[in-house]
Amino acid sequence: MPTTSARLLALLSLLQARRDWPGTVLADRLGVSARTVRRDVDRLRELGYPIASTRGPDGGYRLGAGSALPPLLFDDEQAVALTVALQTAATTVTGIEEAAARALATVRQVMPSRLRHRVDALRVVAVERAGAAAKPRVEPGLLMTLSAAVHAREVLRFDYRTAATGSTEDAPPRRAQPHHLVTWGGRWYLVAWDLDRDDWRTFRVDRISPRTPTGPRFTPRELPGGDVAAFVAGRFRGATGPGDWPCRGEVILDLPARVVSAWTRDGLVEELGPDRCRLVLGGWSWPGLAALFGRYDADIEVVGPPELRDAFAHLARRYRAAAEGPASGAGAPRKRQSVGSKGRMNVRS
Repeated sequence: MPTTSARLLALLSLLQARRDWPGTVLADRLGVSARTVRRDVDRLRELGYPIASTRGPDGGYRLGAGSALPPLLFDDEQAVALTVALQTAATTVTGIEEAAARALATVRQVMPSRLRHRVDALRVVAVERAGAAAKPRVEPGLLMTLSAAVHAREVLRFDYRTAATGSTEDAPPRRAQPHHLVTWGGRWYLVAWDLDRDDWRTFRVDRISPRTPTGPRFTPRELPGGDVAAFVAGRFRGATGPGDWPCRGEVILDLPARVVSAWTRDGLVEELGPDRCRLVLGGWSWPGLAALFGRYDADIEVVGPPELRDAFAHLARRYRAAAEGPASGAGAPRKRQSVGSKGRMNVRS
């Protein structure tokens, strides 16, 4: 049987994992009797944890929120996960770097030496894409203000600096129903229903200057697609709907699925045989999508749609002209070239 302190830590970890726990289930998970669970719950209450008893056939427990912060207990896996999360926040999310760094130092200070050495060896480094613009800072107070409006379901009134002018002079305040506060590429965005434009919008938080007081409460609208991550991803891809690219096509590649999967970040790969697979990708444009398929250096059979097949024919003419050079085709009209009825192109060298 584990020691009392280890058992208390395991019990607290379980109570934090979900809202309600039947006493018999806790006893089974910990490998102890229901009486021991009751005693351990009493010990945690003495330490300041607000654990409520729930009624029911089996009886159970629920960890609530207290007015004071009790001692925090983490098992090894939780401590490592917390370290990774704080290091990532301190290097990739603007506006909370200092607070995240201080929290990381506080957590490290109270760790046992064996665990401190383990997390000290863990270094998470955020590598920015070459040429990427510096991320603007966002004050934590602004995040709290917007988050409070989202939670209270109150209409926001704010000035908004556009990318073109960088100024809000002579512009009327925007009015929007805030729904989600999200991060994308290290920047903060507010997903909201724009009352003046009668449409969904994503606003850069660093360009928002809230006005007080906030507007009336509102009944939230349903976000298109129902998933905020898919909706935001779709907006940044330029799609009119949530979570999809403007152009999406399907091909068959003469490559094993395991090879294609290793180089496919956002697509669907289906194995058709030991050396063939189906690949579905999305892109900004049809020629751009055709070029994405071509980078796999394999024979390609276009499944659809027709726009993708036309894009391959367009690239074939462009690449042929580039291969022939300016001298061979100077002054002569270029002949239109087409791919076969199945849209097959040989792009393997």
